[in-house]
Amino acid sequence: MPSPMPAGAGEVREALSAAGRLGPYFAISTDPAEEADPTWRPLPERDPDRLAGLTGLYAERLGTGERRVAASILFQGLASRLWSPVVAAAALGVVPDLSALHWRWAPGAPIALWLADPRGHRAGGAAEAADLVHGQVVTGQLEPLRAAMLTFTSLADGLLWGNAASALAGGLNVGPQDAARTAIVRELLSRPPLAGTGTLGPHGFARRNCCLYYRVPPGGEMCGDCGLRRPPRRAEPSPQRRP
Repeated sequence: MPSPMPAGAGEVREALSAAGRLGPYFAISTDPAEEADPTWRPLPERDPDRLAGLTGLYAERLGTGERRVAASILFQGLASRLWSPVVAAAALGVVPDLSALHWRWAPGAPIALWLADPRGHRAGGAAEAADLVHGQVVTGQLEPLRAAMLTFTSLADGLLWGNAASALAGGLNVGPQDAARTAIVRELLSRPPLAGTGTLGPHGFARRNCCLYYRVPPGGEMCGDCGLRRPPRRAEPSPQRRP
């Protein structure tokens, strides 16, 4: 299989700008002026102490004493922020290289993303796009994030990758129906470690486990795609569980 063709900085910026028009969860800034802000940190976040501190603060905001609940929801929120713009850009034929990605976040504020060096590759179809997206998001971002989080809390792989799959499928509920985005999502859901985490059907995604959001007091409830819910309902984005 030939190597994917590189995409220039202008192509990457254009694709990410188009993705960002779907909503704030699809936005990645490429403004070089952001370099002046010292609060940006490289993503994936590899400092377990920082992640543990942020998870603790997030648990306080949620009103839960269960760190693993807060860590689970934080992981899912980060996964959503990563999948949404990258899959949307991939549907336009460009997969950004996330090796220069940065993040800025404090509990109570939205997660902001900035790509310091816009580069990427062109994708010729759903299978090639899914391969590239998998490398950038799963291998490059979510696997290191998982490893850092497991140093301070206990979360089963089925739960974490179920969260990632839920976040991936949930992005399809934002914006107009897009056959290219849907095809890429289906391809990604067929690849490990997402394969077997749930089913994407005519009523949306139904996962096989639970993100633990129902344990958030008061008023925590099962999400629309929860594996504990029967029959499954269409998964809708839930602002309450997004960091």
